[in-house]
Amino acid sequence: QVQLVESGGGLVQAGGSLRLSCAASGGTLSNYNMGWFRQAPGKEREFGAAIHMSGVATRYEDSVKGRFTISRDNAKNTVYLQMNSLKPEDTAVYYCAASTYWSATAALYKYWGQGTQVTVSS
Repeated sequence: QVQLVESGGGLVQAGGSLRLSCAASGGTLSNYNMGWFRQAPGKEREFGAAIHMSGVATRYEDSVKGRFTISRDNAKNTVYLQMNSLKPEDTAVYYCAASTYWSATAALYKYWGQGTQVTVSS
């Protein structure tokens, strides 16, 4: 059973940056493709970014492409999401998740963290 714990969320002004971390325990992160999803109030959870278990391939949702960067350090069992040029519409709870599938579909991710709040003020 893999446990995921996110950190790094907070309040930031528009145009600012945050770096989210997702630390894993109870399993080897290198066995999983990792994703970051987000859920704003009153909205469905949506895909943000994913990184292949090898670390070679990444994919991004269009609204974050060019602003967010996903990375991983398998030796530290940790995945990161660097978020730059933040906008008020990026405000959401951000979740990391692990999957054996290479997918942007939340239902295919088996393990989830508890989420970290990101609030971007205008």
